[in-house]
Amino acid sequence: MSIRKAVVSGSFYPSKKEEILKYINHFNSNDFKTETFEDIKAIIVPHAGYIYSGFTANLAYQLVSISKKDIKRVVVIGPSHRVYLKGASVALYDEYETPLGNLKIDKEFSQNLIDKYDFLDFNVECEFEHSTETQAPFIKYYFENVKLVEIVYGEINYEDLSKVINEVLADVDNFVVISTDLSHFYTLEEAQKLDNVCLEAIDKKDLKLFDYCEACGKVGVEAIINWAIKNNYETKILNYCTSADVTKDKSRVVGYTSALIGK
Repeated sequence: MSIRKAVVSGSFYPSKKEEILKYINHFNSNDFKTETFEDIKAIIVPHAGYIYSGFTANLAYQLVSISKKDIKRVVVIGPSHRVYLKGASVALYDEYETPLGNLKIDKEFSQNLIDKYDFLDFNVECEFEHSTETQAPFIKYYFENVKLVEIVYGEINYEDLSKVINEVLADVDNFVVISTDLSHFYTLEEAQKLDNVCLEAIDKKDLKLFDYCEACGKVGVEAIINWAIKNNYETKILNYCTSADVTKDKSRVVGYTSALIGK
């Protein structure tokens, strides 16, 4: 059996089950009131260390788990940080390791996507990607028995990625997770200006605005917004924060947000 090992546990998130549960229980003890959708098709979530962006990511997962009980397959889509690749890599392991227990990978579904789209392949070097791995413990916690599909993209057009999302969401049993952080290493003031453009682009479903914001997973966000426009779904920003909220360092800041796509 082939297993996609958890390679950033112990750094981006705890390697022990009890520590992850402590984080999630702490996040959920916060009485954070927000409106949601009845039918959520996808979420946009950050992928930094849980100490920085875990609350923001957890908020989206928690809301989905309350409103959607019938998810059978989660497709998590994130940018490649370590490996240059054209197109995107779809994982073909049997299982995906998390400290909360392994997730089963839907190899048949994944292989079908590779067979259908010539810009998809399986690149084993993508197994060190944290943008998707940081989502796995949340997925295991909130949707214990779902099957996972992992897509890590490199140089790709958002419209191509949007075609894959359209294929995925044509099945009501499927759910999409788009992983992205926002601007990196500006002053807090500059970061907030840039990030507000991204938030407005998501909120107003304005693809042109994405030209003026920075996000490492911007292509994935553009792809899901493009899907939302074409399929008449709405967006809702849940939370925005920066690393400065934790570090108190306002000179080199990373921005994070989470959002829902639904109606």
